[in-house]
Amino acid sequence: MIRTALLLVVLLTTAATAAEPPVAAFSEDLVADVVATALDFIAPRLLTPMSVRQLALAGLRGLSVIDPALAVDESGSNVRLLAGGRVLFDGQEPEENDPDGWGETAAELSEAAWTNSAVIRRAGAQTLIVDFFDELFDPLDRYSRYVPPAEAEPDRAERSGEGEIGATLVPRGGALVVSDLDPDGPAAAAGLRRGDHVLAIDNKRVSRRDAAAAVALLSGNAANPVTLTVESHGVTRALSIARAALAAPRTVFAERRGELLELRLTGFNARSGAAVARALADAMAGRDRPRGIVFDLRGNRGGPLDQAVAVAGWLLAPGALVATTVGRDPAANRVLQAGAADLGGGLPVVVLVDGASASAAEIVAAALADDRRAVVVGSATQGKGLVQTVTMLPDGGELFVTWSRLLAPLGWPIQGLGVLPQVCTSLGKPELDRQLADLAAGVAPLAHELALSRAARATLSPEDALAIRNACPAAEGGDLDLAAARSLLRNREAYVAALLPAQLRATEAARSP
Repeated sequence: MIRTALLLVVLLTTAATAAEPPVAAFSEDLVADVVATALDFIAPRLLTPMSVRQLALAGLRGLSVIDPALAVDESGSNVRLLAGGRVLFDGQEPEENDPDGWGETAAELSEAAWTNSAVIRRAGAQTLIVDFFDELFDPLDRYSRYVPPAEAEPDRAERSGEGEIGATLVPRGGALVVSDLDPDGPAAAAGLRRGDHVLAIDNKRVSRRDAAAAVALLSGNAANPVTLTVESHGVTRALSIARAALAAPRTVFAERRGELLELRLTGFNARSGAAVARALADAMAGRDRPRGIVFDLRGNRGGPLDQAVAVAGWLLAPGALVATTVGRDPAANRVLQAGAADLGGGLPVVVLVDGASASAAEIVAAALADDRRAVVVGSATQGKGLVQTVTMLPDGGELFVTWSRLLAPLGWPIQGLGVLPQVCTSLGKPELDRQLADLAAGVAPLAHELALSRAARATLSPEDALAIRNACPAAEGGDLDLAAARSLLRNREAYVAALLPAQLRATEAARSP
């Protein structure tokens, strides 16, 4: 999953003045090139159509965010920059969908603001570009974004697997806890253990609220070690850990518990699909094969789309539909299918999810549920079903633009709705016990709500999506999830009753695009 940099823009309200000379760091040509390249990339890919003009004018409102004394006026055929009663720039509007023309206009307005506003100059050229994109994307979706060069370069290094320690931190209780370790990674070699509470990274204190920042602190130049202050059983210790250029951290953890194989996926990366295949093949190779599979996706925030397809494919028949992506750009429209045999040998599967399961994890859960290959247990998932495409801009920054929606095999949207489990644990143990008793008697307690979720389409209103999700509110996973999974896998009748009804699948498949 890509990290999102959190940018703090300090709003200065000092009156604009021309007394202070412009700073040489501003480049009108670079701003024109960045804006034109971005507008040309964004406009044809947005899910909701917007003209280049609309995008450019939305972005130019960023000048007023930095200096409220400035205003962009587009009321006539010209576009003007005003400061009180003064006109700082007045030029004819370019054609509606001319990215080069609007790039030049944006640069000229920005240059006029830079020349005449001390507030703009103090904020700096990079803040001017950041605020342009913040305002441009503000009415769209929370995943489309601009990442400045200073953050984009480390992000690119992280995506390539450079400079990692081989450990996964998750928020738990009030702390950041080591949930998983690559046994061959530098963190394990330095003595870090699962369950350790991370108190500080390079002497910067961290807590459960700092999960995203912690990922950034752990990643870095492979030549520089990172120091973790950790606590376990009341003992605090400091560990100096050398970063290593790992191809990708370990995300798949397999454990045999009695007659069950428990597979836990903490995330998705380039190794995930192959690791799941190995775990399933190893479990099925001997005489003592498991009688069921628990596939734990709780807390899994996703990762590469192709790996979600690969992971789901190892438990589906070849050619089975995993998901479709739908967008305005023809290149965004894809049919994603399983490409390999079911390595699970048809064993019953229970997928565990919770309110933090997102993106690729939701794709896997939805695909296995819609195919009647698994029962999903837990709570409503996050509902992150949008796909981004990325490009580098002339300034070295990166642009992430949402360009397609993910649809589950039966045609319902993951975005906003999430995956509704067939067995809900977030309502507490008494309600779970009631559901399991109903299932043992052959009655699916959430049949009505599941039918509503499968009938939903991308035009579903947020209110209707919330009404469906409220049948099993999103929550953090817990012990009830595993208890429910084991109960279902011990009781064949209850497991079969919990599967998506075959007639619902047939009806919804006929309606799917």
